[in-house]
Amino acid sequence: MTEPQAARRFRERIATIAYGGDYNPEQWPREVWREDIRLMREAGVSLVSVGIFGWALVEPRPGDFDFGWFDQVLDNLAEGGVAASVATMTASPPPWLARKFPETLPQRADGTVLWPGARQAYCPSSPVYRDHAVRLVEELAERYAEHPALALWHIGNEYGCHVRACYCDGSAVAFRDWLRERYGDVGALNEAWSTKFWSQRYDDFDEVLPPRTAPTFANPAQRLDFARFSSDTMLELLRMEKAVLRRVTPEIPVTTNHVPLARTLDLHAWSSKVDVVSYDSYPDPHDPRAHVLAGLSYDVFRSLRGGQPWLLMEQAPNAVNWRPRNAAKAPGQMRLWSWQAVAQGADGVLFFQWRQSAGGAEKFHSGMVPHAGTDTRTFREVTELGAELAAAGELAGTRPDNDVALVLDWDSWWALELDSHPSELGQVEALLAHYGPLFDAGIGCDVVHPDRDLSGYRLVVVPNLYLLREATAANLTEYVRRGRHLLVSFFSGIVDENDRVHLGGYPAPLREVLGLRIPEFQPLAESAGIGVELLGSPARATLWSEEIEPEGASVLGTFTEGALAGHPALTRHAFGDGAAWYLGTRPEPEAMRTLIDRVASEAGVQPVLADLPAGVQATRRGDFFFLLNHNTDEVALRLPWPAADLLTGAQAAEVTLPPSGVAVLKPVGR
Repeated sequence: MTEPQAARRFRERIATIAYGGDYNPEQWPREVWREDIRLMREAGVSLVSVGIFGWALVEPRPGDFDFGWFDQVLDNLAEGGVAASVATMTASPPPWLARKFPETLPQRADGTVLWPGARQAYCPSSPVYRDHAVRLVEELAERYAEHPALALWHIGNEYGCHVRACYCDGSAVAFRDWLRERYGDVGALNEAWSTKFWSQRYDDFDEVLPPRTAPTFANPAQRLDFARFSSDTMLELLRMEKAVLRRVTPEIPVTTNHVPLARTLDLHAWSSKVDVVSYDSYPDPHDPRAHVLAGLSYDVFRSLRGGQPWLLMEQAPNAVNWRPRNAAKAPGQMRLWSWQAVAQGADGVLFFQWRQSAGGAEKFHSGMVPHAGTDTRTFREVTELGAELAAAGELAGTRPDNDVALVLDWDSWWALELDSHPSELGQVEALLAHYGPLFDAGIGCDVVHPDRDLSGYRLVVVPNLYLLREATAANLTEYVRRGRHLLVSFFSGIVDENDRVHLGGYPAPLREVLGLRIPEFQPLAESAGIGVELLGSPARATLWSEEIEPEGASVLGTFTEGALAGHPALTRHAFGDGAAWYLGTRPEPEAMRTLIDRVASEAGVQPVLADLPAGVQATRRGDFFFLLNHNTDEVALRLPWPAADLLTGAQAAEVTLPPSGVAVLKPVGR
């Protein structure tokens, strides 16, 4: 996917890695605003998001707009040389909207109304909310179209974070319209939804409701379509606001920030509607593998637009406020995790928020300027990082070039995590089980939709693709036929796009390329394990087992205990000019790493740097190599060539990384 001209102009305007955070001056008296600009200069801030929750202040009464305070904020930023990502302010309506138009409030599946008093208290399908939102965006766009601070439009904020779907009567009407567009007539809907089961046949679209709370399992195809509808409906909101912005300010790029990796929105569909992809990342310092989940998320968001640089729109300078136990980041950890985002393709590092709030629900969420002020470790680290990023302009716009792709399809994710399945399975857990070994091996990885052209990858990994369209199966089959390598794990290729089972033995659409048939699943009990032998070594596995009947595939691993003792657990099928591997269980991490290493080696995949110490991450962007030490101990590495460190200026063929240390290396004379 090519980079839009507007996004390129934005990158050229910032000229280095963008740095800053959410700026909410409305929470503070005006005498603080001048100090903010001075401190931003000191901290190296080049970009702030501003106005995200400003609707109630700029429109205190319906149609009565007051932008005076916001004019001053943008003027201050322009004078201080700080670019603004100006929010459309529609993320959280003012209380008067709900008082005058209670039908705009969202409802849960059980009918509970979600009232004002927090944020995002709106129904995405509400025509009244949409009318007021468009009017506000028109006022903003026309007023600030030529303002020198405006560099980026920030539409909404964290769509679907708190209201993942609305089940009200207005949403029911919109859902029916969506279904009419998708199916044409109610007979086609009945066929797709398998409504002969449990006497669910519909005679008219007007009989259809959202999947509200029911006596037992709701129709799975209905729930799948409602997930699609809910993602599409929120996307309509973004497109509605974007249309106004494009008309008034055609050269200003647009973005919206997404919550940590979640199933709510089909981001493959969303990414093509923005110029720059933005992401909010909040790894948990209490989790020793938090950087791996963060790495997976960064690779997802970088891959959404084919490797185009993305923005880390939010992270915490220190602790967050919303977990049961909110750990502070250790010294150097904020810097390390910030550089990790850059190493994995980010062209911007921003925080929530600039100045830590004195009141409100997020007052204990850290800020770049903490409650204790500037004489703090947090502000000193923020300032030091700002100086480093300001000097790293060579990195902006560079991209990785990876040989491995991990497959992720939101349709399949939604369907996988429905109930009434053989076992409870999670999409992120499956992704991490396969991504973690690649991460630890220093192998770069994209995360892609399975329908895209895969020919540029040596290896494609399918952690789980429960929902599989025939065309997708054909794409994967042809990929292997033409000489590439495929690794597929269990419970893939089970149902079609309507959650109807592919008959004839699992996984029917992939049986040819995998060279096997599965007549029966045997999920394992919670916390139970099973013995396996994989590639000649004994190991333990969890979560799943199944009866695998080879139909041309070679057996490279077996179950060693239980009813399936001696039966295949791992197969490899030579197909066309390539090979397809299949894994029928979840091996322990060490065995999974051994398997991934074997498959990657056979596919001709090489790590960014070989023989990395445990806990050291290696990535590449263009000509630059990044080394990040996620350990609490110092590590020393010998490089295959002498290199200059962009951060220190030193040149050597050896690198010593302190705990949480970072090196950004450019080979010399290579």
